[in-house]
Amino acid sequence: MLFNQVNEEGLTYEPLESGVALKRMLNFNVPPVKNSTGEPVWKVLIYDRFGQDIISPLLSVKELRDMGITLHLLLHSDRDPIPDVPAVYFVMPTEENIDRMCQDLRNQLYESYYLNFISAISRSKLEDIANAAIGANAVAQVAKVFDQYLNFITLEDDMFVLCNQNKELVSYRAINRPDITDTEMETIMDTIVDSLFCFFVTLGAIPIIRCSRGTAAEMVAVKLDKKLRENLRDARNSLFTGDTLGAGQFSFQRPLLVLVDRNIDLATPLHHTWTYQALVHDVLDFHLNRVNLEESTGTEGTPAGARPKKKNKKSYDLTASDKFWQKHKGSPFPEVAESVQQELESYRAQEDEVKRLKSIMGIEGEDEGAISMLSDNTAKLTSAVSSLPELLEKKRLIDLHTNVATAVLEHIKTRKLDVYFEYEEKIMSKSTLDKSLLDMISDPDAGTPEDKMRLFLIYYISSSQAPSEIDLDQYKKALMDAGCNLAPLSYIKQWKAFTKMASAPTSYGNSTPKPLGLFSRVMNTGSQFVMEGVKNLVLKQQNLPVTRILDNLMEMKSNPETDDYRYFDPKMLRGSDSSVPRNKNPFQEAIVFVVGGGNYIEYQNLIDYIKGKQGKHVLYGCSELFNATQFIKQVGTFNSYSVILITVITMTSVTGF
Repeated sequence: MLFNQVNEEGLTYEPLESGVALKRMLNFNVPPVKNSTGEPVWKVLIYDRFGQDIISPLLSVKELRDMGITLHLLLHSDRDPIPDVPAVYFVMPTEENIDRMCQDLRNQLYESYYLNFISAISRSKLEDIANAAIGANAVAQVAKVFDQYLNFITLEDDMFVLCNQNKELVSYRAINRPDITDTEMETIMDTIVDSLFCFFVTLGAIPIIRCSRGTAAEMVAVKLDKKLRENLRDARNSLFTGDTLGAGQFSFQRPLLVLVDRNIDLATPLHHTWTYQALVHDVLDFHLNRVNLEESTGTEGTPAGARPKKKNKKSYDLTASDKFWQKHKGSPFPEVAESVQQELESYRAQEDEVKRLKSIMGIEGEDEGAISMLSDNTAKLTSAVSSLPELLEKKRLIDLHTNVATAVLEHIKTRKLDVYFEYEEKIMSKSTLDKSLLDMISDPDAGTPEDKMRLFLIYYISSSQAPSEIDLDQYKKALMDAGCNLAPLSYIKQWKAFTKMASAPTSYGNSTPKPLGLFSRVMNTGSQFVMEGVKNLVLKQQNLPVTRILDNLMEMKSNPETDDYRYFDPKMLRGSDSSVPRNKNPFQEAIVFVVGGGNYIEYQNLIDYIKGKQGKHVLYGCSELFNATQFIKQVGTFNSYSVILITVITMTSVTGF
């Protein structure tokens, strides 16, 4: 039986190497030949839920088919034997999964078995597979066994998240739970470190690590440094030797890993946003690059006594192959609506040109055979016909973004999200407010109870001084009258009190979005988006706390906010408790990782920041990806003494390493 440990060569930023590693895995762990015209080897893909989540944002069903995958099935589903086809497995090395794989061997389900584990499999579990193969007389059928080190999910070329299955085990609430034991905390940290280790194995790079002191991020840094250090010392089995380091972009300068704790900034995850991708994630069901919409069934009423009609659910993939999405996902929403309209008008013009050419040639119908017969007589018609597949794809994307943008716009208008976004930006930048907070909370026509709660929490977090008890009681009454659940406020109060003791309040810059006035009744004649009453806000670049921390550490700036950040270099023979970086040169590449959960607002802010830094690259990662609804739900489940308890536990655990 062949047992190899596999890691991907080098690092490029388009895309993250996990996609390359997956394609190689599906080609029986041999790099696929580019421009190969031969038929692929037909095979079956067997994955668990973890494997499914890793593959689905990166490879479409069509791409899988092009690589010879005829069937893709869940490991624990009922599967029929296909004895003349090889099977590629991609699963976590759990006890349950190993048992099922051994059962497949005993049942002789497939011709041969290529076993790929998302994380490293232990020796004892490997022996279980070997024993099962011997018992089933199937040793010859087990072609390869690989550790893939792909225990993370790549959502964008420059964004990754650790897990989707069982994400509550590494959630903000799990890390900051008041009754957490040291053992449970160790397990959470080990889970995060295992995924980050896989990430750096896949990149083929050993980072310089910086982190804040006395936080969960420090616990991760200490454990990751130790794990990388131990792997480097084991020269025989090291995953960072040989070709791996020589081929990457990091062969001359290593990347910076900035580990930050979610607790440094709780306002941003609650903030209403104004860019397309972040809005889709905030107001729609957007999950692993797929958005699920409920389509309206029309305005006709349901007859009295009849069962109400079910709403149609439609799913759309928003991936790297969608050029419109790639271009506009970071744009302010009004720009997106305008661009969809422009794309639609461009498509209609092209469609009209094809129809005009058909008419000139005397072909009014849709008989493609007749068109092809005449195509050699007119270059224009040939060009028009050959562009039809491209036109159809363009129409599909226009329809997709029309539906998605319309659904977002509905939320903006009914909840007045533009007003909330502008007001929160003013609060966070300490600008003058044109309307009192009590009036905003009490306005029955503006926002849901959750919107109002988010607004008040941002005000409370951003205030340099907490409101007096009398004022707070007034706000609480207004929030309760608006139907708000006050549970999250109890936690934020305690968090705020501790943060004030520990450090200065977080700053969010001092620029606010510039309003260009209200949209007219429609953007232009024939527009599909009725933007009446929606503010046309232009964003100004301002660095959020996470971006500011990165800027300080990447550019080697001296700043009280980051001067005390710990410094780890896994390549050094001995670890140290130093905050003084040995490397004095600015970094060209960096990975920002948020322990406790991240969001698309921070991701977009980092992308906008790095655009102005020529030749530099940033990747954004987080232990989980949540929107404001999910985050406020987690915060609302804490007791009022959570912060104090978890702080004591975290500080004890960090110093106890």
